[in-house]
Amino acid sequence: MPEVTLVDRGRVRADRAYVVDGASMASAAEPEPEHTRVEFVVWNAVVEADGRTYLWDTGVPTDAAEYWPDPLYGAFEAHDANEHPLEGDLAHAGYDLADIDAVVMSHLHLDHAGELDAFAGTDTPVYVHRDELQFAFYSAHTDEGSIAYLASDFDGDLNWRVVHRHRHTLAEGFELLHLPGHTPGLLGARIETPEGTLLVAGDECYVDANYAEGAPLGPGLLWSERDWRESLETLRELERRTDADVLYGHDLDRFETLAARY
Repeated sequence: MPEVTLVDRGRVRADRAYVVDGASMASAAEPEPEHTRVEFVVWNAVVEADGRTYLWDTGVPTDAAEYWPDPLYGAFEAHDANEHPLEGDLAHAGYDLADIDAVVMSHLHLDHAGELDAFAGTDTPVYVHRDELQFAFYSAHTDEGSIAYLASDFDGDLNWRVVHRHRHTLAEGFELLHLPGHTPGLLGARIETPEGTLLVAGDECYVDANYAEGAPLGPGLLWSERDWRESLETLRELERRTDADVLYGHDLDRFETLAARY
């Protein structure tokens, strides 16, 4: 059965209203609501399955403060990124970059693809959904799409392996799930581990309120609310059928709980 190791890649500070729609909405009773800045976790995962070692996402670059456009860094302050190089955090978890047989990109936003260039010029397969790859290049090279894609993160000599369907089996007990909404090609996963089923929701649900309460992401983080709600129900149905643990994209409490279990 697959084994999962969750890797802590640091913190991002951001207004809660970015990730929970309406979190700081004004009203007649409260015309000037307080805004809450929250510490969100950045994480990667290492999945060992069928004799191969997979890396889930590559995280935030160590030079995010200089590399990310000012408006994005101002909104999503990756304040300790320089303390969390991919190679160092992998080493802390007991792995080397050379141990990685393949990379799975949940999506190509700048906080998930930041050190993907570590695999440029190698034959390491990089799995990504077709819709994500197309939208990322479209966004990064035109004035349309989303500003959260930086061409230099992924426009290099990478060994892309394109996922075309809504489900794709990488190994026994390790299945990729297409969960559009946050982006067109977001990937999650169903992983059958000795500890039980782990459902990787990723950025389909940044925090528990998105999943448990059905509160959408803020408008700036939502490519399609209709698709997002359909993907949410896909995850909820899988959780009901498998009694799974659900791992969100940036919820610190949930990450710490599951990191102690897996």
